[in-house]
Amino acid sequence: MEAAIAAASSHAGLGAICRLETDQGRATAAALEQERIVDPDRFAERPFAGVPTLAKDLGGPFAGFPVRAGSRMLDGRLDSTMDSDLAGRFRDAGFALFGLTTTPEFGLSLSSEPVRGPICRNPLDPRLTAGGSSGGAAAAVAAGIVSIAHATDAGGSIRVPAACCGLVGLKPTRGAIPGGPLFGNHLGGIVGELAICRSVRDSRMIFEAVRGRARGPFADPAEAAPVTGRLRVGVLAETGLEFPTDPARSGAVLEAAGALERAGHTVARLNWSDFAPLVSASSAIFADIISVNLALLVDTLSLDPGHAEPLTAAFVERGRRISAAALWTSLDAAVHVSHKTWALFDSLDCLLMPMLATAPLPIGSFPSDHDDTDLHLRRMTAFAPLAGLANISGFPALTLPFGADTEGLPLPVQLMAPMGAEGLLLSLAARLEAEGRWQHCFPVSGLAA
Repeated sequence: MEAAIAAASSHAGLGAICRLETDQGRATAAALEQERIVDPDRFAERPFAGVPTLAKDLGGPFAGFPVRAGSRMLDGRLDSTMDSDLAGRFRDAGFALFGLTTTPEFGLSLSSEPVRGPICRNPLDPRLTAGGSSGGAAAAVAAGIVSIAHATDAGGSIRVPAACCGLVGLKPTRGAIPGGPLFGNHLGGIVGELAICRSVRDSRMIFEAVRGRARGPFADPAEAAPVTGRLRVGVLAETGLEFPTDPARSGAVLEAAGALERAGHTVARLNWSDFAPLVSASSAIFADIISVNLALLVDTLSLDPGHAEPLTAAFVERGRRISAAALWTSLDAAVHVSHKTWALFDSLDCLLMPMLATAPLPIGSFPSDHDDTDLHLRRMTAFAPLAGLANISGFPALTLPFGADTEGLPLPVQLMAPMGAEGLLLSLAARLEAEGRWQHCFPVSGLAA
């Protein structure tokens, strides 16, 4: 804990952490250290006993860590005195929480640069974004402040930052992770909540530690039967003329496909035309859900949009203009996106595709000082064309780095599998990770380099 706190100070310029609660961190670490001495069996049962971590300033909540969602509108409004179900499981797993990570205002961007500050920068190149909306989590993990950090994903918000920073990010199956008891970050079921990690091993461990018994609103997804032997891997390496993926990132997908083929699996090339309608529909559905949700939040809490960033205020107005019939049409369209995504797996066991279309973008690439919501949404789709499909469909998806480009930045790939098949995703990711094509640039604080 002391090493993590020191690292948070030495890396303060990254803007990864928006709130430090060092007294709480030290108290939790001391309590766990006492447990290690007096009740070693209970301590040993915790998979992350004494591991320092950070929560995202969106989602949760974690008692004693007031959520601001990167917004001045929430100052003094959401001082949580209770843990969410997921927060309780984080604590039961042994994590010692000592701060909150930076997010864009209400998670509305794929870069974490809230006007209230701090601006979150990529540890691999501080001129570039660490992604969003879990950018602070990714920056903290990549810099080695912590080895793992809580994150949420409504439109790629776990996977995009992980991809920007050379990390592993898993968005679980809809319903696999508890969202109660308040369901304040439910967003119609499109949100996945888990963590950003430095390894597939840690992603597997935290998923197993907190999954299941979600107590609504969906039945716990059935764990898919293990697929043994030769897998059928569908490979999508390009993302069309409107939102093209650069050659280096398309090449990483093809190289990952080659690695899986050498491991004995069957590879089938897919066409962008199979995905373009799903991507387009997912983007429109995402826009309606987040806009209506934000408008309702502002009105319910009597928040002042005059204290919001111009783009956020524009999304609030957009949400107020959406009729009940239009929202219902979007929710109905989401069902069809899910059904059509299932059809992809009639002849395939998993999908391999790009995570980002380009290298991490410069700070300032997603400005919030304007009111053009369509332009902002288009910029996000151009950066990560295939991010939102997993959220709208409810399917699990995972990103990991598979090499580096000529600037030393990660070349991420994304895997998708049928609902309940996180085990398959993690196994394939472990196989790709074993190729050793990416090495972290910073050691974890308190551990040997």
